[in-house]
Amino acid sequence: MKQFFLFMAMVLSLSCTSKAENNRQSVNIETDSLPRSQVKETKQLPEKMVISMCGDIMMGTTYPTVQLPPNNGRDIFSDTKEFTQQADLAVGNLEGAICSGGKSTKGSGKYSYAFRMPPSFAPLLKEAGYDYLSMANNHANDFGAEGIAESERVLDAQGIKYSGIKGRIESVVLEKDGVKYGICAFGHNSYTLKHTDLSLVKRIVEDLREKSDIVIVSFHGGAEGRDKRHLPRGTEIFLGENRGNLREFAHFCIDHGADVVYGHGPHVVRAVEVYNGRFIAYSLGNFCTPYGMSLTGISGYAPVINIEIDKNGRFLSGKIHSFIQQRGAGPRKDMTNSVAREIKILSEQDIPQNPITIDSEGNITLL
Repeated sequence: MKQFFLFMAMVLSLSCTSKAENNRQSVNIETDSLPRSQVKETKQLPEKMVISMCGDIMMGTTYPTVQLPPNNGRDIFSDTKEFTQQADLAVGNLEGAICSGGKSTKGSGKYSYAFRMPPSFAPLLKEAGYDYLSMANNHANDFGAEGIAESERVLDAQGIKYSGIKGRIESVVLEKDGVKYGICAFGHNSYTLKHTDLSLVKRIVEDLREKSDIVIVSFHGGAEGRDKRHLPRGTEIFLGENRGNLREFAHFCIDHGADVVYGHGPHVVRAVEVYNGRFIAYSLGNFCTPYGMSLTGISGYAPVINIEIDKNGRFLSGKIHSFIQQRGAGPRKDMTNSVAREIKILSEQDIPQNPITIDSEGNITLL
């Protein structure tokens, strides 16, 4: 009889295990995966963390003519830096090269759209609190390999991490306050790690999942322009380039272990979403681009989104801080919260099954 009860207990145990495995998505590496649980058991993580994120940063350019904000740029982050400085981790996208040399890969005419920020502006990024900047975009190579290499040296000098260029740094693990943040970046250009290469994405994200407590993915993708504010379904083709199926990509990243996914590239803001408990921003638009880009209407919307996540990476709450760019000055406080309202509308229209609500002041809460 005793042997019979032992046998039945083993059968029930195996049955429960089988059901649990079947209920988990086949590609989903959630917080109960072995590597993550091992990390959590060996050290005590904070119960909550704040991640601050923004879109494209191009602080001014010296090419083809000098167009730099006054006061050596010291005021460009004056309205926004309180939110990035106070976060546990602040991330963005470096839209251009920080260098003094290199040859333009986009010609030398008035509309060459080659962005070269002076190295003397790099401390402004550190002072504003940025920990990581993506280089996987269509302006990182504006001054070729020389511009990329100098940009990396300049960021290294400030202690700011970066990744996203093919053949260079693929991903980073950044430790702050005892938390290991694994961060990677993908783009659509030939010299970037491509978000359309899902086997590459899977390998990098899963590798970071093994090494990190929190995994963050940045991407540059989607069609560009004021008429591209809505997040489409399927692949976006723009200027003959495959700019990605961004819903599929973001979900794929989370299914393979990412906790936060943030995007940029369309030069306008797009919807935000919580998928499987993790936060996605599909485009954070132009953030600090005082010259060289259109800032008319919604093209000037420049949010900083701060989210609170738990130690397992699950979204708890968030806040869209609204800023509007001024030519030559950068992002300035939007007293009407029009930026937050724009993201609210797009999120409701483009992701109707979203398990979050956004109020008129930009507060993001779970339903």
